[in-house]
Amino acid sequence: MFAKRHKHSSASRMTELTTFLFGLALLIFVVRELPADVFSPESQSFFFIIGWIAIWRYSWWAVQAVRSLGYNRLVFPSLRAEADAAGNHEKPPELYVLCTSFRIDQQVNFQVYDALIREAHQYGVPTTIFASVSDRTDVDIINHVLDDNGWPQNVTVRYMFQKGDGKRSAMAEVLRAISRCLPAPGSLLISMDGDILLEPNTLSRTLPFFIAQEDLGALTTNNRAKVTGNDVTREWYDLRYAQRHLMMSSMSLSRRLLVLTGRYSVFRTDLAIQPDFIELIESDHVDHWRFGSFKFLSGDDKSSWYWLLKNGWSMLYVPDVYVTGFEELPNRHRFFASSTDLMRRWFGNMLRTSNRAIALGPRPMGMFTWWSLVDQRISMWTTLVGPTVVTLVTLFIRPSFFFTYVLWVMFSRGIAVSVLAWQRGRFSLLWIPLIYYNQVWGAILKTYVSFRFNRQQWSRQGISAGEPDDPVAARRQRRIGHALHSLVYGVLLFILVISTGDIMPPDRTTMHIALDQVREPVHGSQRLDRSVDTNHTDKACEPVQSPPDYFLVEGGLIKALSQSASTQTRQQTTLTVLSKRSQRQCNERLWIEPTPPLEVSTTHP
Repeated sequence: MFAKRHKHSSASRMTELTTFLFGLALLIFVVRELPADVFSPESQSFFFIIGWIAIWRYSWWAVQAVRSLGYNRLVFPSLRAEADAAGNHEKPPELYVLCTSFRIDQQVNFQVYDALIREAHQYGVPTTIFASVSDRTDVDIINHVLDDNGWPQNVTVRYMFQKGDGKRSAMAEVLRAISRCLPAPGSLLISMDGDILLEPNTLSRTLPFFIAQEDLGALTTNNRAKVTGNDVTREWYDLRYAQRHLMMSSMSLSRRLLVLTGRYSVFRTDLAIQPDFIELIESDHVDHWRFGSFKFLSGDDKSSWYWLLKNGWSMLYVPDVYVTGFEELPNRHRFFASSTDLMRRWFGNMLRTSNRAIALGPRPMGMFTWWSLVDQRISMWTTLVGPTVVTLVTLFIRPSFFFTYVLWVMFSRGIAVSVLAWQRGRFSLLWIPLIYYNQVWGAILKTYVSFRFNRQQWSRQGISAGEPDDPVAARRQRRIGHALHSLVYGVLLFILVISTGDIMPPDRTTMHIALDQVREPVHGSQRLDRSVDTNHTDKACEPVQSPPDYFLVEGGLIKALSQSASTQTRQQTTLTVLSKRSQRQCNERLWIEPTPPLEVSTTHP
């Protein structure tokens, strides 16, 4: 695949070896601890729930994987040939670049603008770079870059200082400035972050698609990362890019995407300077029945995507062109907390936009794209079914089923990451636990955010928004969110409890036993002691006389009674064997309900 020609931030060989040894030890332990009757009829509820959900989810994922493969192997090569042919004869008349930087490291800043100016100079068309910066130091660095490149004549840099209230306002100011330049018809706009490094020939390999395809409104490219952090952080980012590549490729087969990433995307300039486009970027908001009207803090890439989707413009993913992001967790020493903060922001952007995109219906985007949006809302709940069911089964039926689930996770995620690795061009054993972390913890965060998506925070700029200014109103909103979240998950939990049979209404015999245990004994009720157990299992087969009462028979006596050739009772004595479900609830004990006098004789063959 395309990714094989590129290097990626990856874990060390020692980390990979350690992961392999740990995984092998875990696999051996799990296989040894599997319950012997894991495939018995008593396990049907476990496998039925997990199995059908897995078939549904992984069949949909398989559809995405096959579509991705078809796009990369069959469809995109012809698109690439058309674009290259068009680019050899024609170029856009003008090029505009919107680059937003906020407190970027000086060394990174220099590399980013050096690569950008070199690319613009090499491409050769008049290019205006709008550098949206936050500090005078950024200006000095960019001027230094221009000095190093001999101040190319076809490149102009204009500086615009940000207000510090978020990326959206900075982008809107640049777009209005571009509109005042009266761009020529057919000109293109590149929107990119200030920590994105363009690789050589990025412009010449992306911009010709707009010449070849007149209905193309925007495109985005493949990503890789230079990560500052430990091995787990590096593999986490690369795994996310591998998942992104598969999904983007699949969606591009429908000429639509699910996001136009802010890292690097190209638009037709005449679309990006439309007043309603600029207004949506600057002041995108939602009117919600519970939260009222609130503005979006981040997620400008979702707003631009929604505008193009609503207006019926095609979108394209270019998998053979990479841009490199300088990635770093907000706190590199706290992976869990930092990755949680990032995912919560990403998922919030998704959920704030997907509802209104779904409301557009299939017509402007096609059925597959529309259903993919719907599936985003469903999958965050279905992903929680597996962990919830295995928790119920482990707690209420048999703890050893936990090992069955661990084996299932290792098997299913191993296949999933193998497919991702095949398309990405590399494999890491760390991807197996990390993809499970992304799925399960990501689903928990999505459900959490879906009831609180008005709460927004941008860690880099240290700003937050969405909640009422009144502390009382904010607390009220949070309590309602907690209540609704608990209610919906409670309904899901109730359905799974009933489906698995973990907690069912007790039958008549179970109720009788429960009532008998809680009431005060009158005639000295007792359990059959060890001597009675011994007599019943003794091969001498001597009769056993028991006093009138209810008795709990356990241990080897159950097996002896069940294997005996015959069990005889005198008069009207009854031997009651609970149902399988009741036996589980009673910890596999056998109850004898006698009417006096009781004499049980066990005869062995």
